[in-house]
Amino acid sequence: MEEKKLAPTLRLLDGTEVPRLGQGTWYLGEGLSPRAQERDTLRRGVELGMTLIDTAEMYGDGQSEELVGEAIRGLDREQLFLVSKVYPFHAGRGQLERSLEASLRRLGTDYLDLYLLHWRGSVPLRETAEEMERQVQRGKIRRWGVSNLDWSDMEELMETGLGDHCVADQVLYHLGSRGVEYDLQGWLAQRGIALMAYCPLAQGGSLRRGLLSHPAVWETARNHGVTPAQVLLNFVLQRENVVAIPKASTAAHVEENAGALDFCLTEADLQRLDGAFPPPSRPVPLDIV
Repeated sequence: MEEKKLAPTLRLLDGTEVPRLGQGTWYLGEGLSPRAQERDTLRRGVELGMTLIDTAEMYGDGQSEELVGEAIRGLDREQLFLVSKVYPFHAGRGQLERSLEASLRRLGTDYLDLYLLHWRGSVPLRETAEEMERQVQRGKIRRWGVSNLDWSDMEELMETGLGDHCVADQVLYHLGSRGVEYDLQGWLAQRGIALMAYCPLAQGGSLRRGLLSHPAVWETARNHGVTPAQVLLNFVLQRENVVAIPKASTAAHVEENAGALDFCLTEADLQRLDGAFPPPSRPVPLDIV
């Protein structure tokens, strides 16, 4: 029997189909790896169907956006789904538009497919939502969302009267950080708002918590003939209404990421992983990096 595979796309509130698996760019463009290698990795990801590319004005003070701009030059813009994020202190009247225009220049594009509030700051959510709507009307963004907002923040956003236009909430989510499963994930799914999982491979330092070397992850990987990293990605992608945006800086890594869509974890796999990394039994603060 052929092994079941994951659906490659997810439908947003407005009916747009986006890849379940995209590409993150945090720390790309900052000289940590050869620039040409990072650029070619992003292009290889696009070839593999990972046409959703996430960046932010914060990443390297715009250097990540510039790298993405180089990577997509000459590609069919309509086949891409570009996401960027605005600093919370730039998310008010006038400022948001200036930040957006700067991001568009660095990316070399006329519009963003999705523009996110990077995290919550002192600007009222209503004001940010109104500014986002104005940019939709100007044709500079096609839709908007938020990042690092917990369910109580999302409830407050709904009270502005514009929250039903929010199509995504980008939050930290991986096997070792499952707090969103207690309340936020279900809340978003009920409203058709996509959960965009950043750091789905627990990239960076102590966040990994031994995930990639854990016996439960290795056993699961062995059973499917895949890598531990692919198990971690598949775990996140198998959740309802989730898009994952892992970073890769080499062609081999982005190809490995793409392979995470080629199988499905079984109930036995999920029970094994739950035993090693239990889901939350109570509300926990939203993890942020």
